[in-house]
Amino acid sequence: MRRRVSDEEAVSPVIATVLLLAITVLLTSMVFIMFQGALSTTEKSPPQASTSVKGLENGFHVVRLSSLDQALDPAAVRYTLYNSSSGTVEQGYLVDNDVYGVVGAPVSFHDRDAGYSVTQGDYLVISSEDLGADEGGWRLQLVDERSGVVLVDVRLPAIVS
Repeated sequence: MRRRVSDEEAVSPVIATVLLLAITVLLTSMVFIMFQGALSTTEKSPPQASTSVKGLENGFHVVRLSSLDQALDPAAVRYTLYNSSSGTVEQGYLVDNDVYGVVGAPVSFHDRDAGYSVTQGDYLVISSEDLGADEGGWRLQLVDERSGVVLVDVRLPAIVS
């Protein structure tokens, strides 16, 4: 007659402990890899720009961003037009309703690619006769307020008719 052997233990306690430890190490490694990108912060370099300025005979200055190494939010770019001899200041943001894409305003910003961003090739048109900036002595400054960097600080040349 045969005897039936009954073993109630499926896995020995040592093997179970080793398996649990291996699973714990794998899960910990996966969590670390997932959050590794969040733990390391990469600092973005500040934006850099260069411009070209042209005074037109019709009383306007055109300031074109001839190079800009990263796209910027127009809501974070502040313009300041100032005349150091008279103390006159005109300032605002490129996204202002009377600046962004407006034709005929004292200062207008034209987003060349219509992507709601400040990029290379975009330009400002300044109605210099309206501001009294056609005689020269005026400066335009563009500041990226997110990084605190002065992008542009250029002198507006006198307009010769």
